[in-house]
Amino acid sequence: MAVIAPCITVETVEDYQASIDRIRPFAERVHIDVSDGEFAPRKLIDVTSLFWPEAWTVDVHVMMKRPREALQYLISYKPHTIVLHAEADEEIVPLLTYIRDNGVRAGVALLRGTVPSAVAEAIKHSDYVMIFSGDLGHYGGTANMMQLEKVRLIRAIKADVEIAWDGGVSVENAYNLMQGGVDVLNAGGAINKSEDPRAAYNQLVSEINRQSSFM
Repeated sequence: MAVIAPCITVETVEDYQASIDRIRPFAERVHIDVSDGEFAPRKLIDVTSLFWPEAWTVDVHVMMKRPREALQYLISYKPHTIVLHAEADEEIVPLLTYIRDNGVRAGVALLRGTVPSAVAEAIKHSDYVMIFSGDLGHYGGTANMMQLEKVRLIRAIKADVEIAWDGGVSVENAYNLMQGGVDVLNAGGAINKSEDPRAAYNQLVSEINRQSSFM
């Protein structure tokens, strides 16, 4: 069954705390973005400033050209998953192995132009693969549904890997993303830009749990 993971994509500790306060009443699994201002054009909250409620299941999305230097901090927090980009400037497979050897699940994110077969080794060494269809470092973006073809290609490389989607998740497409084989729908703007984040979250959850009209 697919799950909805609210995203936190902010620059300051103050905004980070405010985001936690907004989604704490309902969030269970949460997607937190960090970036270096190089790989993504926007510098987000520093990895040394992260914290979250103990009950949360947290996936940290690392938008960095050189993620190695951040790993000691991220691993010390013991998140559920640390997600590196296949397009980073460093060799990713050894870093994924290092993450897993330290008791944290490892993930790899693929930008729109990255073909799964080109990063097959990284996928094989991952517990989680994220199909990225958004705008790096920002809420929103467009869910390019053509990217769903990557689900089949990823499963052909590693059948049991958890597959996530990031970018443009909405009530209008959440059901189709789930039906297309996505396990985790990371929802940023749909929740954080809503006047009622809890209601927006509940609507997305209802959408991915609804029965097909053809059943």
